[in-house]
Amino acid sequence: MNIVAIDTATEAFSVALKCHSEQSGSNTLHRYSIEPRMHAKLLLPALDDLFAEAELSRSMLNAVAFGRGPGAFTGVRIATAASQAIAMAFDIPVAPVSTLAAIALRAHREKGAEKIAVAIDARMGEVYWGAYRINNGLPELHGEEKVCAPEQVPEVGTEWTAAGTGWDVWAEQLQRASGAEIINDMPALPHALDILQIGENYIKQGKGVDAAKALPVYLRDNVAKTEAERAATK
Repeated sequence: MNIVAIDTATEAFSVALKCHSEQSGSNTLHRYSIEPRMHAKLLLPALDDLFAEAELSRSMLNAVAFGRGPGAFTGVRIATAASQAIAMAFDIPVAPVSTLAAIALRAHREKGAEKIAVAIDARMGEVYWGAYRINNGLPELHGEEKVCAPEQVPEVGTEWTAAGTGWDVWAEQLQRASGAEIINDMPALPHALDILQIGENYIKQGKGVDAAKALPVYLRDNVAKTEAERAATK
């Protein structure tokens, strides 16, 4: 399978490409950098660079995966729009992947963590939260993803390992509420390599979606609500 992955949901920027040929077998290439507010400028050149290095035409892609959030509103939209455009151009399926799941898998890939309590700083005194167990090499959601105050995250216990930017900002509150263990140098941001792995698994399981159904997930509903919708909810 030839699959490209895009992540622009946080201050990290990354793309990854897995391609296959009869001569060289499978090969995975990637680009990763911390580039706040530069994602839109960096994305197309980075993709061009990957395809050139792989000597692969975009028309040979079988699927595209992307970080569908939660994360920064503009960043999530950039990855969503780019993935939809690629999918529509070449009539291929899309695999939207949770940003929280990608961080969990990165913690497993880089540090060997098996139970990961992921928290991303959501601003406004809140975090995006998701707890993941690694099952057969892939993250499996325990409970549900949510946005809440750090003091309101679910209790998981000391066998869980902390990961994500939320722990840099709200370590004391998150640890008191969840009980998760804080270990130095755990991944704080997602990486397209992990989005690629999760997305490829989704595609193989038939969980890919059409471009029109490849939608972002914000968790914080009021980001997209109008004043009238908020009033109606009240």
